[in-house]
Amino acid sequence: MSDLRFQQPHDDATLRDWQYVHNVIIPMHLLSLDEIRERAQRHHLEVAYLDDVLVGCSTVRPPSDDASTATVIARVLPPHRGQGLGEKLYARGLDRARELGAEVIETVVLSSNEDGLRFARKHGFAEIERYLLPGETIPWIDLRLS
Repeated sequence: MSDLRFQQPHDDATLRDWQYVHNVIIPMHLLSLDEIRERAQRHHLEVAYLDDVLVGCSTVRPPSDDASTATVIARVLPPHRGQGLGEKLYARGLDRARELGAEVIETVVLSSNEDGLRFARKHGFAEIERYLLPGETIPWIDLRLS
C-alpha cells in the first residue's frame, strides 16, 4: 500500500519540489525560487508525495480582507493523474480555504490544460472569465464553484 503524504514547503528542497510541479504544468509562467518563497508567505502551499515520489502540489490563496473568496489550485504531474491524487489535494485545499473563512471558492486553470479543466468541471466549477496575461498567448480561465 502506497503512502500519500502532504507537506508545507519549508526549505529549499521542498520549495524546489513545489516549483518543479508548478513549472512542469505551467511552462509559460515559470516561477523562480525567490518568487515561490514570496508566495509561501501569502498563500498556503503544499507538496504531495506518494511514498517518496513527488506527485503534485497545491495552492490556497486565502480570502482578502474585503472578500470572502479563496482560490484553490491542485496540480498533479501527468504520470500520476487518474489515481485520485488530485481529489485528495483538492479536498485538502478546499478544507483549508474554508478554515480561512472562504464562502466562495474559485480556481484558475490554463486553457491548454484539458485534464485540469475536466477536473474542475467534474467538481462543480463553472467558467466565469477568460483572459490573457501580458506577453502570454494561452488564456487563463477563472472558474467558480457553484
